[in-house]
Amino acid sequence: MQLKIMMPKKKHLSASRAPLILFLCQMLSALEVPLDPKLLEDLVQPPTITQQSPKDYIIDPRENIVIQCEAKGKPPPSFSWTRNGTHFDIDKDPLVTMKSGSGTLTVNIMSEGKAETYEGVYQCTARNERGAAISNNIVIRPSRSPLWTKEKFERITLRSGQSLVLPCRPPVGLPPPIIFWMDNSFQRLPQSERVSQGLNGDLYFSNVLPEDTREDYICYARFNHTQTIQQKQPISVKVISAKSHRERPPTFLTPEGNASRKEELRGNVLSLECIAEGLPTPIIYWIKEDGTLPINRTFYRNFKKTLQIVQVTEADSGNYQCIAKNALGAIHHIISVTVKAAPYWIIAPQNLVLSPGEDGTLICRANGNPKPRISWLLNGVPIEIAPDDPSRKIDGDTIIFSNVQERSSAVYQCNASNEYGYLLANAFVNVLAEPPRILTSADTLYQVIANRPALLDCAFFGSPLPTIEWFKGAKGSALREDIYVLHENGTLEIPVAQKDSTGTYTCVARNKLGMAKNDIHLEIKDPTRIIKQPEYAVVQRGSTVSFECIVKHDHTLIPTVMWLKDHRELPSDGRFTVDKDHLVVADVNDDDGGTYTCVANTTLDNVSASAVLRVVAPTPTPAPIYDVPNPPFDLELTDQLDRSVQLSWTPGDDNNSPISKFIIEYEDAMHEPGLWHHQTEVPGAQTTAQLKLSPYVNYSFRVMAVNSLGRSLPSEASEQYLTKAAEPDKNPTAVEGLGSEPDNLVITWKPLNGFESNGPGLQYKVSWRQKDGDDEWTSMVVADVSKYIVSGTPTFVPYLIKVQALNDAGFAPEPAVVLGHSGEDLPMVAPGNVHVNVVNSTLAEVHWDPVPLKSIRGHLQGYRIYYWKAQSSSTRNRRHIEKKILTFQGSKTHGMLPGLEPFSHYTLNVRVVNGKGEGPASPDRVFNTPEGVPSAPSSLKIVNPTLDSLTLEWEPPSHPNGVLTEYTLKYQPINSTHELGPLVDLKIPANKTRWTLKNLNFSTRYKFYFYAQTAAGSGNQITEEAITTVDEAGILPPDVGAGKAMASRQVDIATQGWFIGLMCAVALLILILLIVCFIRRNKGGKYPVKEKEDAHADPEIQPMKEDDGTFGEYSDAEDHKPLKKGSRTPSDRTVKKEDSDDSLVDYGEGVNGQFNEDGSFIGQYSGKKEKEPAEGNESSEAPSPVNAMNSFV
Repeated sequence: MQLKIMMPKKKHLSASRAPLILFLCQMLSALEVPLDPKLLEDLVQPPTITQQSPKDYIIDPRENIVIQCEAKGKPPPSFSWTRNGTHFDIDKDPLVTMKSGSGTLTVNIMSEGKAETYEGVYQCTARNERGAAISNNIVIRPSRSPLWTKEKFERITLRSGQSLVLPCRPPVGLPPPIIFWMDNSFQRLPQSERVSQGLNGDLYFSNVLPEDTREDYICYARFNHTQTIQQKQPISVKVISAKSHRERPPTFLTPEGNASRKEELRGNVLSLECIAEGLPTPIIYWIKEDGTLPINRTFYRNFKKTLQIVQVTEADSGNYQCIAKNALGAIHHIISVTVKAAPYWIIAPQNLVLSPGEDGTLICRANGNPKPRISWLLNGVPIEIAPDDPSRKIDGDTIIFSNVQERSSAVYQCNASNEYGYLLANAFVNVLAEPPRILTSADTLYQVIANRPALLDCAFFGSPLPTIEWFKGAKGSALREDIYVLHENGTLEIPVAQKDSTGTYTCVARNKLGMAKNDIHLEIKDPTRIIKQPEYAVVQRGSTVSFECIVKHDHTLIPTVMWLKDHRELPSDGRFTVDKDHLVVADVNDDDGGTYTCVANTTLDNVSASAVLRVVAPTPTPAPIYDVPNPPFDLELTDQLDRSVQLSWTPGDDNNSPISKFIIEYEDAMHEPGLWHHQTEVPGAQTTAQLKLSPYVNYSFRVMAVNSLGRSLPSEASEQYLTKAAEPDKNPTAVEGLGSEPDNLVITWKPLNGFESNGPGLQYKVSWRQKDGDDEWTSMVVADVSKYIVSGTPTFVPYLIKVQALNDAGFAPEPAVVLGHSGEDLPMVAPGNVHVNVVNSTLAEVHWDPVPLKSIRGHLQGYRIYYWKAQSSSTRNRRHIEKKILTFQGSKTHGMLPGLEPFSHYTLNVRVVNGKGEGPASPDRVFNTPEGVPSAPSSLKIVNPTLDSLTLEWEPPSHPNGVLTEYTLKYQPINSTHELGPLVDLKIPANKTRWTLKNLNFSTRYKFYFYAQTAAGSGNQITEEAITTVDEAGILPPDVGAGKAMASRQVDIATQGWFIGLMCAVALLILILLIVCFIRRNKGGKYPVKEKEDAHADPEIQPMKEDDGTFGEYSDAEDHKPLKKGSRTPSDRTVKKEDSDDSLVDYGEGVNGQFNEDGSFIGQYSGKKEKEPAEGNESSEAPSPVNAMNSFV
C-alpha cells in the first residue's frame, strides 16, 4: 500500500462566511492513506509481495535451497506454490519445509537428495480474503563447475616477431567462469599492449619475443559460485631468436574480417574488442560513426583493445570502428551494434485505496525493443477468465474503475513481456469504509514566538473522506474570525500569533460513519532580544578589547550565546575569552580585525548583533620599558559567606606589556601557615573574582599579574578570613580490610588532611559486620589515625566495612561499603585423587581433584606440585635427589611436568596454596618415564692401526636414557680425492667397549660413524677417521686437533731421496723460525704460537658449546665433562640436541617457573640430527634438500 499525507493547500476563510469549517470533499483520484503504523494495523489490506528470490536463481548444490517469498496483508496472507506451472504439494515432500508466517521454502538437500531434482520454475501466491498476489517466475538452476576436457599440447615453436594465440576454451559452467592466465607458481602472467587476454579467454601475442619462452602457460577458470578453480593443461612455448625481424603492418587476430555485428540489451555493459598483430606492436583507436562516444559512460580496458559503454541505451546503437595502427600502416574493423531492450517501466501500476462509490484507474505502461505486450491478471488468474465486475473496464494498459464497492477489492497483476524478458507488478484495489480517525497525538503542545505563524496539525483519515472543523476553548464555538487559514490536510494556521492566541484548540473530523476529535495546546512565548549590542571598536595592536552582548528572553526558555568572527567560529586561541555577557580579545594583532557577531539561540528563535573591530598601529611613544607587571594592590574582601567570598584588587602598571591574567593564591594560617596554594586564575581584563572556600580555614589571599614577560611579585596579603566549621564533605579513601593473623581483621584507610577536615575534632567511625550473617553493624569511633584492628574474628570470613569521617560539627555523608576479609590460615586439606599420565619420556600430565573452598581458609593462589627423581632406572647413573616445584595459578586441576629425564623413577605430591602458605601434601604418587634415545657415545678412539686392521675403543653414552641394546658402527673408505667408498654397517653388542676391524685395505683412510641404541631408537652419532699402515712397524702420533691416527710408511724410508729432501726443507724452516723468534725476543716481542695455532686450526674440529653457538660433542650439563679430543662434528656441521629444549621457566613459577594459564605444555623436543653417511662413491658434502612449494597469490 502506498500511503502518504497530502501536501497542504491553503483556503482563506472570510469573516462573512459561516462557521469556520473545512469541508474536504471526495476527490476523483484515489483516497490517500496516511503512513500511521497504528492505522495500518487496523485496516484490512490485500496481500503485497515484499520479498522474493531473483528470477534467475542459481543455487549452490552443496547447500540447502532457500526460495524466498515474503508478503504482508491484513489479515495475514496464506501461501502456496506452483512448480513448472502445476501445484507444488509441499506436504508430500519431506525435504521441503515452509517458514512459519511466511512463504519462504527451504529444501534440505544437505541431508539427502540432489539439487538437480529441484530444478524448475517456481511461483509463489500470497492470498487473503481481499485478493491474491503472485511472485515472479523463479527459475531454479544449480551452479555447475565442470572439469576441463583432457588435452595434450605439443610444444609451440616459432620465431621472434611472429604472432601467437594460445587458446583457453574453458568448460561451460553456470554461471560462466572468470578466466585468467598464470604460471605453475600461481603468478599472473604480465600483460601489455603486446600480450593480452581476450574476452573469450584466449591469450593473444601481437608479436613474440625470446623472453616469452616458458613451459607453463596455464589458463585457469574460477567458478565463483562454487568457489572452485579449474586448471587447463600447461602450454609450452619456445621462441627462437631471429637475427633480423621483418616488420609488417597490422592485421586483426579478433574479430575476423572487415565487419561484424554485436547485439546488447539496454542497461547492460556493451563490450567491443579488437586485438591486432603486427611488428611493431599496433595501437588501437576507437570511433563511433555518425556520433560521439558518451563521455561519462565510456571506458577503455585491456590497453584500449576493449571499449566498454555502461548502462547502454537504444541511442548507443550504430557503427563503431576500431583502428589498428603501427609505423607500417593501419587497418580498421566496423562493428554494427544493435541495442535491444527487455521490458522496462514507464508507469508501473500503483495500489489504489478507494472509498465506496469512488472512481480510480490502474495504469501499466512499459517500453522495450521490441514493444512489450501487456496482459492483466486478477488474483493470479488471467483477467479474461476472472469473474466480471461491472465497476471495471479494461482499455489496453489501463483499467478504469467507477462507482466501486467493497466487493471490488482485489489484487491485479500486470505482465509486460517480449522475447528478452518480462515485468510483473502487483497492484491492489482496496475499497474501505472507515469512520474518521485523528492521527495527531492527543494533547500535543505547540510553542510559538509571538508575532510569528502558528501551525496546528490535525492529521486525519476516514473513508468516505471526513470534514474538519476547529474550535477554541472547552465551550467555544466554531472559529469564525478571518485570521485563521485552514489547509486541506486538516492543519489550522494562525498567520500572526499573539499572546491572546494561547489556549486549547479542538479538531473535529466527521463522515457518515462517525466522528473523532482531538485537543491541541498552544503557548505563545516572548521573543529573544539583544538589549545591549556590541559596538564598533578601534584598538591598537597589543592592547585588549571587550565586546558586550546582553540578552533578554522569555523566562521559560534557556538561551545559549555564541560569538562568531567573520561568520565563523572564533579562533582556538587562548587570547579569546567568553563569559556571560562579554567577549574579550587580549593582545590584539592585525589578524584579529573583522566583524564579531553575538548569536543568541533558544529552542524557538535566535537573534544576532555584530560589531566591527579595527586594529591600528600603536601611537609612537618614547622608547618603552618592557618588564613584568607591578604587583596588584588594594586587595579587598566583600560578600563574605560560609563557602565563598569576593576578592577585588587594583592592577599595577603593566610596564608596556598587557596583563594577560591574574593568579590568585591562598594561605591557610591555621593548618599550613607560610605555605601558599594556587586558588584560581582570571583574565587580565578582570579585577574581581568570586572565590569558593572550604569550612574551617583561616584564609589570606594574594594576587600576581602575568604578562608576556613573566609574573609580577605577589601583592600584599589580604586581611584574614576564618570560615565557619562544618561537617566533613568527604570520607577517607583507599579503605581496605585484610587480616594479618588468622583471627583478626585490619581495617586501613587514607585519612583526611587538615584542609579536608572542615572543623576541629576530626575522628573516624569504623564499622564492620560479617557479609553473610545477620549481625548488626559494629562501630568504633577512633582518633585521627589510619588503621584499626578487629580481633577475635573467624578465619577468612568476608566482612562489610565502612569508614566515616566526623568532627565537632557532625558526620560526613554516608560512606561507601567495602568488602574485606579476615586473616588467612594455612589450608587444611590436601588435593585428592592425584594421578599421573605419562605423555612421553620427558613430559607427564598430572590431574587432581580441587579441595573444598572452605578448607582453603584464604584466597586461593593455586596448586603447587613437588616432584623429584628418586633414582634412575639405570643403576649406572645415580644423582643427588633434588626436588623441583611447579605452581599452577588459580583453580586449575591439571598441569604438565616438562623436562623429565627418560627411563627414570619420579615421585610427586600436590599441595594447595593460599595467601598464607601451603596446605598439607597429598599422598606421594610415583611414576616411571619410558626409555628415550641415548646420547652419543662419550668418546671414540682408534688405536693400534696395522696393515689391515684398526681397533676402536669407546666410552658408553653419558645419558643412556634406557637400556642399551647394541651399538651400530658404519664405516667407509675415503680415497685421495675425498670420495667416499661403499658403506659397511656393523652391529656390536651393548656390553662391548672395544672392537677390532680386520681385513681392511692397507694405507687407506676410513671414516667411522658410531652410535648407541635403546628400545626407543638410535642416538646421536660420533664420527672419526683413521688410516691403516703400509706395514706393522708403527704409527705416527695423531695430528693436533684432527683426531686422526696416522701411520708412517717405513719401507726403508731413510734411503729415499724424497725423504732426505723433505727433512732438509724441514730443518731449514726450523732454522728460519728460530732466527725470527730470536730477533723478535731481542726486541721485546713475543711469538704468538698460541694465536697462530688458534688462527690456523681446522675449522671442522672447532668445539661448539650450546651456550655460545659453537660446535662440540655432547656434554652433560650437570657433570660439566670436558670435550674429548679427537671427536669430529658431522660433515653438515649439525649436532642434535641431546636433552629436551624445555625450560621449567616456560611452564611454572616459584622455584622453577610456572605453566601458562591452562597448564598446557609448550616446548620443543626436537633438534637437528646429523646427516646419515652417503652410500657409495658420492661426495661427503651432500647438498641440502630444497622444498618446492607452490603458493597461490
